[in-house]
Amino acid sequence: MADEHDTGEGSHAVELAQIREIVKEEVAKALQATIPTHMDGMQASLLDSIQQEFATLKASGDVERPSRKVTYKDFVACKPAEFKGEVDPLLSQRWIADMEGTFETCHCDATDEVVFAGNQLRERAKDWWELLRKEKGREGVKGLTWAEFKELFLKRFCPQAAIDRITEEFLHMRHKDESIDTITAVFFDKARFCPDLLQTERMWINRYHSMLNAKYREFLTPSKCETLSELIDCARERELELNRQEERGEKRKAEKEGGSSKKPKFSNSPKKFTGSREVRHCTTCGRNHLGECYAKSMNCYKCGKQGHLATQCTSPLNLCYNCYKPGHKKSECPELRGAASSGGDNRSFKGSGSGKKFEVPKPKGRAFQITADEAKDAGDVVTGTFLVNSVPAYVLFDSGASKSFVSTKFTHHTSFVLEKLIAPLEIEVADSKSFLVFDVYRNCKITIDDEEYMIDLIPMLLGEFDVVVGMDWLSSNQANIVCNRKIIQLLSPSGKEVIIHGEKKDGVVICSMIKALKYIKRGGKSYLAYVVDMEKDVKKLEDIPIVRDFSDVFPDDLPGVPPERDVEFRIDLVPGAKPIAKTPYRLAPTEMQELMTQIQELLDKGFIRPSISPWGAPVLFVKKKDGSMRMCIDYRELNKLTVKNRYPLPRIDDLFDQLQGAKWFSKIDLRSGYHQLKVRNEDVEKTTFRTRYGHYEFLVMSFGLTNAPAAFMDLMNRVCRPMLDRSVIVFIDDILVYSKNEGDHACHLREVLVTLRREKLYAKFSKCAFWLKEVQFLGHVVNADGIHVDPSKIQAVAKWSPPKTPTEVRSFLGLAGYYRRFIQDFSKIASSLTKLTRKGVKYEWGDDQERAFQELKVKLTQAPVLALPDGTDDFVVYSDASYSGLGCVLMQRGRVIAYASRQLKVHEVNYPTHDLELAAVVFALKIWRHYLYGVKCTIYTDHKSLKYFFTQKELNMRQRRWLELIKDYDCEILYHPGKANVVADALSRKEYSPIKVKVMKIVVSSEIITQIKEAQVEALKEENWKRDRIKGQIHNLDEDERGLKTRWGRVWIPPTCPFKMGIGEIGEFDYHKVKYGDNGSRGCMLASCVLFLD
Repeated sequence: MADEHDTGEGSHAVELAQIREIVKEEVAKALQATIPTHMDGMQASLLDSIQQEFATLKASGDVERPSRKVTYKDFVACKPAEFKGEVDPLLSQRWIADMEGTFETCHCDATDEVVFAGNQLRERAKDWWELLRKEKGREGVKGLTWAEFKELFLKRFCPQAAIDRITEEFLHMRHKDESIDTITAVFFDKARFCPDLLQTERMWINRYHSMLNAKYREFLTPSKCETLSELIDCARERELELNRQEERGEKRKAEKEGGSSKKPKFSNSPKKFTGSREVRHCTTCGRNHLGECYAKSMNCYKCGKQGHLATQCTSPLNLCYNCYKPGHKKSECPELRGAASSGGDNRSFKGSGSGKKFEVPKPKGRAFQITADEAKDAGDVVTGTFLVNSVPAYVLFDSGASKSFVSTKFTHHTSFVLEKLIAPLEIEVADSKSFLVFDVYRNCKITIDDEEYMIDLIPMLLGEFDVVVGMDWLSSNQANIVCNRKIIQLLSPSGKEVIIHGEKKDGVVICSMIKALKYIKRGGKSYLAYVVDMEKDVKKLEDIPIVRDFSDVFPDDLPGVPPERDVEFRIDLVPGAKPIAKTPYRLAPTEMQELMTQIQELLDKGFIRPSISPWGAPVLFVKKKDGSMRMCIDYRELNKLTVKNRYPLPRIDDLFDQLQGAKWFSKIDLRSGYHQLKVRNEDVEKTTFRTRYGHYEFLVMSFGLTNAPAAFMDLMNRVCRPMLDRSVIVFIDDILVYSKNEGDHACHLREVLVTLRREKLYAKFSKCAFWLKEVQFLGHVVNADGIHVDPSKIQAVAKWSPPKTPTEVRSFLGLAGYYRRFIQDFSKIASSLTKLTRKGVKYEWGDDQERAFQELKVKLTQAPVLALPDGTDDFVVYSDASYSGLGCVLMQRGRVIAYASRQLKVHEVNYPTHDLELAAVVFALKIWRHYLYGVKCTIYTDHKSLKYFFTQKELNMRQRRWLELIKDYDCEILYHPGKANVVADALSRKEYSPIKVKVMKIVVSSEIITQIKEAQVEALKEENWKRDRIKGQIHNLDEDERGLKTRWGRVWIPPTCPFKMGIGEIGEFDYHKVKYGDNGSRGCMLASCVLFLD
């Protein structure tokens, strides 16, 4: 029983345990099913409570705490950009965008936007804002909306002219050496102002591709790119490839085979490269790779066919990049033809276009227009009123124009019939811009002295003239311009000689008081006029932009002793030098009074002090231009003992070369520049000067000391070093600030004035000039066109009397030599004068010297305008040699940069002709090395054998030495026949002169006069007119007091005159050895000699 009881209890315990497990599982299941439902309810209830609480708080916050208005302090905390007033569309629109972004960030009130933005304007922009506030008043400015302010702002600082300039720059934009990222950024900056040129994605792609460098374009196919971003990515990949080639040292090979701007030449046979694997050079893509070239499957973007690249395509380009229509090129675009034929659009087509570079024809015509007043003053142009197609026209005969032109306002007459040119003609005007013309008025009639001439006229916009007659008509009619008399001699179709007298400027007729009194006594009308010296309105410092902010730089006088500087004036003496004291010079009473005054002024300023030095130099006075006296110290004895400072002064030519492209200038002259540099303490005693009133020594640098210019040049170079050859050139105490545009000039001028203020250097305002487009600097006149000779120096040369001593000859040659770069063959012309300055040569002033003297004066007074070098391309040298000297001309794009010449050395006289001509080439390369070294240039010579100099096998030692020198230059020697085309308009601007007369001397006796008179009577008989061919000349003859027929003040010698026939019997001589011979026929020379006799 006990066992059964135990067994029952055990089974009961098991059942309870199982029941517990079952209950536990069921409870767990029940909880698992009900808890999520309770949690969701709790979460929903909690969220509702939170949202209700948040809404309550927000409502109470809106009621209790109103929104705070943004103050100017809050606005400034966002760091808004400032604007300084540059007239630049890009900068101005960026500033507008930055302001609008700042307004949005700081939640600025719309009523405060204009005021807050106005406070961010600086400098010139601030001036404009203040002027606007005065015009509109305080309330008016507050009432301005942001849109109205933006319109006024952009109208002032983003004008349409500036946008047009950016558009033109965008059209001519070319990728050079910049990185792809850099040129892309510039491209997008300019493209934002040219929406009409970039209306579709394809137009963006084509424009960007045409702008790229050739070494990128040749490997990029724009037709394969769907978006501009893809093309830019391809350009970046090409840039990486070029960089890798450069790192591997394969840059030169890559450029030669595929990256040159010229059309690449591909080899038909692949080249093998050594290595473990055979890598072939692909003639399709220009790269080295294995296997098949994937470029073969690309389409050519020019013809659309497969199997070749655009660089290998022989099909003509069939897409116009002006109208973007297929079937014609840009040069054939009807839109351009229509614009050009209107005659009033001087749009420049040079270098514009997209895709493949549009090859504009080279300039074939020039039209450099001048005003009527300038034409009256100019010696090489003639003006007058003549009939053109029976209509009176104001005509300019200009030897500087290569074609003849007619004003579009003048051609309304029905007699003008317009025709199309066979090919477009590009006309270059004075500002170096060009435009295409497609029309011409052919066979127009111009009537001169009852003679009709045929002339072709090209329509264009002219200034004050109706017709401009150029070299095409002048040369066809054998015109001869006599500049100093302003006349043109030409032959009519009937053989008659016609003379055109040009208009001259009316001069002032002056008579003496004695003659005036006689005229009054005879009853002549007289008028009394008062001549009053009216002072011109002198600009005040406050009226000049930028400068008015630096009044402390332009004091009325120096404030005192200059501060300590890095440079001090030193006077180092040669070893063994002893003090020298000279006796004071005797001075006039007025000079003594001036001496006392100036010494007191120098003492008051602290520039001098009393001295007990053993040194002493005398004092003298020199008159200034304004009549005042300048005190000078005669330091000649001290200078002899001083060690010379070899600090270099800059070359004048080098300074002017830095001005290329400059259009705005400001000139700053320091006030008593030398007195702004202190003398080293131990050298002060050496500057002592002696006067009747005591010994004094200079604490500042004085005039007359030998090393003063070099020391001051050292100081100015250190002060202006960051700006030198970038925006400033300096010559001792003269500073010239130059810029390419007005905005840059404002920045450059401010930079210079800030530097002068920092260094405590002071300028003299009356001698400064600002914001000029033409400036006189170092004896030259500089403007955007180039360099001119200073007119004041020309007047000094024109009034120079013939020298009487070798010293006077040196003075004249010194002034003329300063401008030798303006004079062609200067050394050849001046050779006879130079000989007079040599030692041991007797001074004899003869005909050769007088001729050279007068010719140099004429050359200087008619000196041409020399262009400034523009970049390093297209340099051309013309060289020539004779046994009187070497000469050469440096030109760039048809404009003369400089002339150079020299006389032959003693040993060079014995050179053969070949070596002499080669010496002229070497001379040009040496003297213009800074222009020609490292750039490609062309040299023209009239000695044909030099063309084959590089291929000659047998050379002498001298030629071999010169060959090594010439090989250092990338030059090509070409042949041109004669000197006539050295300078394009040289022949047209030269006056004809019967120089062959110089080979003989004719003495006219009374018997000869009788013979001439009898011959004239016989020749004037009507039956002899045809025989002597003088019918057209008779009405032009005058008669002098001797009864002789003359013309132009010279006696006429008839062909049958015994005197003329006697000249023909002069003994034979070698015309090739005559100094002034023509190397022509003897008969031609004699005819030129004796037609008219002085």
